[in-house]
Amino acid sequence: MSSIVYEKSKALTDSEFHYCPGCSHGVIHKLVAESLYELDVYNSSICIASVGCSVLAYNYFNCDCIQAAHGRAPAVATGAKRVSPNKIVFTYQGDGDLAGIGMGEIIHAALRGENITVIFVNNAVYGMTGGQMAPTTLIDQKTTTTPFGRTEIGQGKPIKISELISEVPSSFYVERVSVHDVLNIKKAKRAIKKAFENQVNKKGFSLIEVLSTCNIGWGLSPVEALNYIKDAMIPYYKLGVYKDEGELKRWKD
Repeated sequence: MSSIVYEKSKALTDSEFHYCPGCSHGVIHKLVAESLYELDVYNSSICIASVGCSVLAYNYFNCDCIQAAHGRAPAVATGAKRVSPNKIVFTYQGDGDLAGIGMGEIIHAALRGENITVIFVNNAVYGMTGGQMAPTTLIDQKTTTTPFGRTEIGQGKPIKISELISEVPSSFYVERVSVHDVLNIKKAKRAIKKAFENQVNKKGFSLIEVLSTCNIGWGLSPVEALNYIKDAMIPYYKLGVYKDEGELKRWKD
């Protein structure tokens, strides 16, 4: 007699992902959905979809979703959470959306200590619009707008969002993870679930940065892209917990 040992999370719809083969968005979607389901909050969650490759996130998460203008997901999430404080509200944003046009929004949401969860996908490139340089593009990394590689003199150093947000006084929990292998996927799942648990327990602002592949934008095969995370991204974007305020409870019942 056979038994089911694994099945698709009920917090995901039956829609097929539109992402390129080799892209990590599907893996990250799965981890978010599993966390929402295991915490039994997916029926009371609101996803704020960003602009970028994840623009169609509202097709995949089996919960209420709102499409935000480019970079404005934290502001929309703030409004949704203030109006419905008992809902679990999360943003799902890429590096162009959050670290580029949305930098002001994410900083001020963290400064206010909003009780929301931010899933920040860092693939070091603008994937949807053709592979241009992003705020997170590495030094010497070639893109369509840095064909000879990014330089510190010409374009400045890549932004380290986890380090930046961890220095904001009212942020509660910040961790950088990766999904380039099974061990790190498991660690990413724990971090994402903890970020949602923090919101359930009204602890305030949590941000999880996930190092992700964009093999098409990078001009690599899927396997080469996974190695690129390990060999090129992680030495600069070091993994780990950057802030965890522990038992502090910011928002009252």
